[in-house]
Formats: sequence, C-alpha cells, structure tokens
Amino acid sequence: MTSRGQGSGLRRDRTPEGDAGAAVRVLTAAFAADAVIRWLTPEVSARMFAFVVAESAAAGGLEVQDEVAVAVWLPWSADDSTPGSATDGLPPELPVRLRQYVELTTARHPSDRDHLHLQFLGVHPACQGQGAGSALLARGLARADAAGLPAYLEASGQANLRLYERHGFVRCGEPILLPDGPAVWPMWRVPKMS
Repeated sequence: MTSRGQGSGLRRDRTPEGDAGAAVRVLTAAFAADAVIRWLTPEVSARMFAFVVAESAAAGGLEVQDEVAVAVWLPWSADDSTPGSATDGLPPELPVRLRQYVELTTARHPSDRDHLHLQFLGVHPACQGQGAGSALLARGLARADAAGLPAYLEASGQANLRLYERHGFVRCGEPILLPDGPAVWPMWRVPKMS
C-alpha cells in the first residue's frame, strides 16, 4: 500500500467497484477547477466521470493509486475506427458544449493506428505536486512501451503540457480552440523500444 502522494504503488486489495468509486471521487476533485471541464459544465459532478471510468476499467486500463491519483486509459484500434464514427452515435440531447468538444477533438484524434488514449490523469488537489501523477503516468507509458503502442492525449493548461512533454509526448500541430473557451493540445508519444 502506498502512503499519500508517494511513489507508484497501486492498491490491489480493492474490488474493481471500489477502484471505480475511488477513481470517480479523485477525478471529480482533481478537475473541479480545470478550465476545460468548467467550460463543458459549470457544475462538476461525479456523473461526468462515471461512464469513462467504467469503460476504462472494463478494458483493463484503469489505474488507481489509493485516493490520490487516477489514470484513465482506453485502447484505440485503427480497425474499429471510421471517419466520424465517434460522433455518429452522439445522442441528440447531449449538451451543446460536450458535443462541440467531442466533434473538435475527434477530428484531430489520430485514427490510423492502434494506440493507448489517456483520457484523464488526475491527482487529488491535496496531493498535487508530489509526484503521484508522474508515477502513474510512467506506469501506463511503460505498459504502452512493452506493447509497442504509441500514446495519445489532449492536454489542457501549460503545467499539463510541461508534464507530458517531460514524459516524451510532443504536440500534434496547433491547439484545438474551444468556442469562447480554453485551448487543448493534442499530444502524441511514440513507444520507447528497449
């Protein structure tokens, strides 16, 4: 078991449901002040994260470090992607800004090769700046490297850009400008071969 904010140890004495619950709580706290999330909705709630956490857990990509940090990875298969497929099935009642975000980011998401997509990396605000996020990110990237897979993400904010660049990600062109909102930067990392 890892103490608060230290190292990269993951708790494995939980049930998958416990990990999912902890992940949702950490992400809700970690993204409460995030500019992109606040642009999407003025009220950050656990409901926002529950679906993607469940999807990542089912795919084996959810990593939870105590109640400190969470990485939400999803596999992306080039075989399963067709132009527009990520936005075709969006429900009509989806909030306008969420629809805009999905459409803009999907248009820039590399779909021609298999990779791991880091949808969220969050650290509880009380534990930020202590290395927990970097440790969890390094674990996921080691898994991607071992599988020979690149990694992709959309970064928000300058601090996040610097973190991801330190871990080998590079920016993919210009940032995506959200209408009347902040920017997000698509980033790509080629696998390191040992």
